[in-house]
Amino acid sequence: MSLIKQHDALLLDLDGTVWEGGRAIDGAVDFINSCALPSIYVTNNASRAPEIVAEKLSAIALKATADDVLTSAQAAVTLAGEHVSPGAKILVIGADSFRDLVRDGGYTVVSSADDQPAAVLQGFDPSVGWEQLTEGALAIRQGAVYIASNLDTSLPTERGLAVGNGSLVAAVQTATEVAPVSAGKPEPAMFVQAAHRLGSTKPLVVGDRLDTDIAGGNAAAMTTFHVLTGVSHEIALLEADVEHRPNFIGESLADMARNANELRPGPQGGFTARVDGLDLLIDNGDADATSIQALRTALEVAWSMSKPPRYIQPVSDKAKEVIQGWR
Repeated sequence: MSLIKQHDALLLDLDGTVWEGGRAIDGAVDFINSCALPSIYVTNNASRAPEIVAEKLSAIALKATADDVLTSAQAAVTLAGEHVSPGAKILVIGADSFRDLVRDGGYTVVSSADDQPAAVLQGFDPSVGWEQLTEGALAIRQGAVYIASNLDTSLPTERGLAVGNGSLVAAVQTATEVAPVSAGKPEPAMFVQAAHRLGSTKPLVVGDRLDTDIAGGNAAAMTTFHVLTGVSHEIALLEADVEHRPNFIGESLADMARNANELRPGPQGGFTARVDGLDLLIDNGDADATSIQALRTALEVAWSMSKPPRYIQPVSDKAKEVIQGWR
């Protein structure tokens, strides 16, 4: 049975999974539109309002409304309710849409530490600079609760990996010596909320980043599917901690139409893998075998090791051929 037929909903990451810098990843739109499963786009990007995200999804031919989008900014506002009183003053570092969400949540948005805010909420926005970061740091030093929408250190774009919210959070954390509470992935709350919104009992979490998408899906006790179209690639998978290991691995979203057993780590494509001291050796391989088949074969063995392999050594000519592009 195909992987997609074993689930009743998709909880989809956006950056690196569905699109890259707003450009649809090859095959993603066709697959989502044809799979006939209800979906929610669960994104750590807090720079856009759900309505704007839905518009951008519609622009690449995906049917979506604001109700089909769950952002880490929304999750941060929900989390703020656990730490401050209704109507409290909140200083927002981030996009105007983030401020709108905070206002809609019944809070008073301020921009200066002199206003004595009860909390500082920080989310990604390309315009964030020294002044906003400094006001946030001053407020936190005065005792404000510090909440980050997410801690992604990088953000996939068409030009490569750009600075993410986690890197900007690190500047404030360094200045204040206060670590924020994070609302977004890899915390499980966003996934639980998304599944509840769809009435799903067998959701499939899909993403490109092991330390957020996959770790968060695992923390929510949901099945996880990792695609190689974004941040985390072959080496990261081979070195992944238990909490970051997906149940299934594919090259892209379209692989969810394949048999579930084919997508699990394990021998395939005629490849074999074995441990030699601290190294992982990959051997054999059918004439038409692929890189992803070698990866799944290697993963089963690598994940049985007490430590990540020191070196990954191809033995056969086919193994040497297919792992050349691993990164």
